[in-house]
Amino acid sequence: MGSYIEFRNVSKIYKTGDVEVRAITDASFQIEKGEICIIVGESGAGKTTLLNILGGMDTLTEGQVFLDGQEVSAFNKKQLAAYRRNDVGFVFQFYNLIPNLTALENVEMAAQLSKRPMDSRKVLAEVGLSERANNFPAQLSGGEQQRVAIARALAKNPKLLLCDEPTGALDYMTGKSVLQLLQDASRKTGMTVVIITHNSALTAMGDRIIRVKSGRIVEERRNDRVIPVAEIEW
Repeated sequence: MGSYIEFRNVSKIYKTGDVEVRAITDASFQIEKGEICIIVGESGAGKTTLLNILGGMDTLTEGQVFLDGQEVSAFNKKQLAAYRRNDVGFVFQFYNLIPNLTALENVEMAAQLSKRPMDSRKVLAEVGLSERANNFPAQLSGGEQQRVAIARALAKNPKLLLCDEPTGALDYMTGKSVLQLLQDASRKTGMTVVIITHNSALTAMGDRIIRVKSGRIVEERRNDRVIPVAEIEW
């Protein structure tokens, strides 16, 4: 039995006319079930490409990707759509909430897509937003909108939570509270969480750290001294 998530010699080449751009070169790594994995690297290092391949939003050029024993990289379009809908929760830097739906409706909409959803009101309560259920995104602060986005992802009850610079648009204290929420959610539910960031300080909260440079994996290690988010400074 292999690891829960496995990348085997994954490469991604984007072609524009005759020009080829290598976004990822021969990336291999593993992530175990229930881990918080921090993928860190400079802007343009290839982090988002790795995340999008794992999330079924982009395809690879070479190699294989597995999640929970299934070869995601072999899925056709229909299988990829089902995978994104049922198995993966996404949290983006800029929230991507639907502006004309309330906080609760944003969460409910995601829950309806899933085969095994969690209770939307309960999930909103868990991210501390019971009082804001009937507010629209424009009536919420950035931190509250990101909490709704996390609730929306969690409500699907996914196997995997993928977070693309989840604190990138937030101030320091709000960012910390959002990361704390992600750390707590993983510990409580056993959900596997992958966070990409350019902030090396955040590696302290991860069970596994993967460092990317110029499209190559330059480090992969287990972190035996995980620090609670509250104690991390940057």
